[in-house]
Amino acid sequence: MKKGKLGVWLIGARGSISTTVIVGSLALRRGLTEPIGMITATDLFDDAALVDLGAIEFGGCDIRSGQPRHLVRQILGLSEIVDPESCMEIEQEFARIVSGIDKGTARNCGDAIQQLTDSMVLKDCSLREEVSEIRQCLQQFRQKKSLTDIVVVNLASTEPALELGGCHLDLESFESCLDRNDSKAVKASTIYAYAAVQEGCPYINFTPSSGALVPAIIELAERNRVPVMGNDGKTGETLVKSALAPMFVCRNLAVLSWEGFNILGNMDGSILKHPENRESKIKTKDQVLARILGYAPHSRVHIDYVPSLDDQKTAWDFIHFKGFLGAKMSLQFVWQGYDSMLAAPLVLDLVRLAEFAKRRGEGGLMPQLASYFKAPLGVEEQRLYEQYKMLLDYAEMAK
Repeated sequence: MKKGKLGVWLIGARGSISTTVIVGSLALRRGLTEPIGMITATDLFDDAALVDLGAIEFGGCDIRSGQPRHLVRQILGLSEIVDPESCMEIEQEFARIVSGIDKGTARNCGDAIQQLTDSMVLKDCSLREEVSEIRQCLQQFRQKKSLTDIVVVNLASTEPALELGGCHLDLESFESCLDRNDSKAVKASTIYAYAAVQEGCPYINFTPSSGALVPAIIELAERNRVPVMGNDGKTGETLVKSALAPMFVCRNLAVLSWEGFNILGNMDGSILKHPENRESKIKTKDQVLARILGYAPHSRVHIDYVPSLDDQKTAWDFIHFKGFLGAKMSLQFVWQGYDSMLAAPLVLDLVRLAEFAKRRGEGGLMPQLASYFKAPLGVEEQRLYEQYKMLLDYAEMAK
């Protein structure tokens, strides 16, 4: 195991996924549950000297204040942990962690996210000042907890898409954009990513927000030898798509249409009911099929908010395909799960693998992590098994 303490700085630290990540880690280090869903907990990584979960200190930022204790109780209620004393200890430790959460930024995040902000949001800052504020938060977190390194993970709500322009394509142009305070050229995710890389912190964008890892920031990460990766954690419908679509290729069956209907609750669903935010999500989900099949069948992804579902999400997919003699047939599947329970083990995997990559002196994009993302940066391969093999090969090479 790697020695020393690792900081994990969560953007959107009061949200459902962040809460599940923290609660799950606290339960795992107490031996109250098994690391189901974590690839890094399997034999595959036995010889990789990954950071121990007990050596992780959590921090982060949010644009909302308050203690989301109701989320903690909801998560524990769904878990296999039944001992009241253990649940109380976890709740108390979680409260201690969240009490130290920093102010976040909601810059150019759209009306849906702006409406969530309160005293916990950075205001009236220039771009350089805002970057400096985030960097100071990371520096203080490192110093206060005596950390050997920090991994930053973006778990915030989905922003409206950022249209890339010339200022995003290379580092020099991007620095000039910051210097002249071109506020429209960045979003909150851009600020976080740039600040993290400047501080030498590996950065994971688990969201669909396209403003996070623009080419200029990837260039900076390569130059500074800081590992970065995204976009959009692959937890449900798209995970099934990336495993199932290759079957049609293997049998030379022609997919005519693939319709996906998604309903979900929680804050993510509430934000995605707004068209400009939803469009960012749909973009990362829509590109998978064409890359796997080699052609683009009729395909639409529908996302609707159902408040009563809370953290649950349901996807119903209808696949219409053509077989021998042109006979038309269909396949349907339903995927139901708890969004945060599916995401949290992936986040813990990504944290451990990002820290490992940093310790190995790697920098820039981490294509070996493609299987964790709907739209993996720098990777054209979308078939799940082939993406997983990239991780297997990396693990073998890293022994």
